[in-house]
Amino acid sequence: MTETTARQEQQLELGIAEGRATGQPWQRIRDWWLPEQHVLYDRVLLWLALGLLAFGFVMVSSASFPIAERLTDNPFHFVIRHSMYLVLGLGLLATTVQVPVTWWFKGSAVLLLSALAALVLVLVVGHEVNGARRWIKIGPMTLQVAELAKFFFVIYLSSYLARRIDLVQENLQDFIKPLVVLFFFAVLLLMQPDFGSLAVMVSIVVGMLFLAGARLWQFFAIMIVLAFGLTLLIIKEPYRMKRVTSFLDPWQDPFGSGYQLTQSLMAFGRGDWTGQGLGNSIQKLQYLPEAHTDFIMAVVGEELGFLGIVAVLAAVLAIVLRALWIGRRCLQKDQRFGAFIAYGIGIWFAFQALVNIGAAAGMLPTKGLTLPLVSYGGTSLLVSCAALGLLLRIDYEWRVASVKVAPRAGRSKAKTTRRARA
Repeated sequence: MTETTARQEQQLELGIAEGRATGQPWQRIRDWWLPEQHVLYDRVLLWLALGLLAFGFVMVSSASFPIAERLTDNPFHFVIRHSMYLVLGLGLLATTVQVPVTWWFKGSAVLLLSALAALVLVLVVGHEVNGARRWIKIGPMTLQVAELAKFFFVIYLSSYLARRIDLVQENLQDFIKPLVVLFFFAVLLLMQPDFGSLAVMVSIVVGMLFLAGARLWQFFAIMIVLAFGLTLLIIKEPYRMKRVTSFLDPWQDPFGSGYQLTQSLMAFGRGDWTGQGLGNSIQKLQYLPEAHTDFIMAVVGEELGFLGIVAVLAAVLAIVLRALWIGRRCLQKDQRFGAFIAYGIGIWFAFQALVNIGAAAGMLPTKGLTLPLVSYGGTSLLVSCAALGLLLRIDYEWRVASVKVAPRAGRSKAKTTRRARA
């Protein structure tokens, strides 16, 4: 650590102490929710993340008891596994916060190649479940490589845009290069198949290119091409087409293709405003498939009601807005790499939460996507914690860089004394 950085961190700590010592109560509340540069870390983002993690643990515990008892004769099976992933995730978050942002920038190409290699490896030695080969078993853990691919792809694309943002805005060739990389990811994801992760990655690319200042005609052209491609992929596979048609009217076949959605809608209907009470869900008693993963919001709606759903939506929205706010501030300081990572993480969490909640509420076709920080899913939880750790590190480095280094009080006083004697 350089002497300049040490002084900056010391000034941050002094600023925190002064902020705590002075100010009216309403000013302290304002500073808590809108922290100034002298605050060492983004407390709002950290507490929102920890709150969602704790809430997710409670809801996974409530929703998984029946299915765990049926599958393993141990009602605490998923609770124990989720607890293990939660501890590992918090450790990973704490570790990621310590890693400088420059390390990710220098290793972005290696991370990209690692993600592609993992997607190829899962097709060879992956564990197959319900016709999908998406997981690699590592001892007692299962690794879903698509989650890692999302994270590493955000880092690569941020590095690319940080280096070539001017060319992306003016040159069509540089604008297309990230789309070529996305094409290779798309082929490997569709071979698993994992259409949901591909949709998330497409949304990340489109959103980040738009925020990078791509020309409007380029943006609309890519939107049209991607929409056409996704439509062809849906029409090509009968099961995808069936999901779309059943989503439009699930009550046509409530015991077949529309079964999962109709059970989810029943759960929302029973919840009303305040819910049936924590642990009192009926649909989780083996009526609603995947109640602890993809459809956990249906259990939230049934047990905690409309108010519980609004609280979860507000927390997720606050994290997304916080990420975009961090990205905007970094871009103003010309910290392009950190800015685009923050934008990418914000878009990623927003789109995945939108698809998960929209599918559970019958507003979007059913897709196998977890709700970040809430649903059961080991790899998703670990990768989300790593992304949040990186986001906190980006914000921390922005705060350190924003502090003007001032001479130490002792040195300043000695200089003043010498000048007076002279």
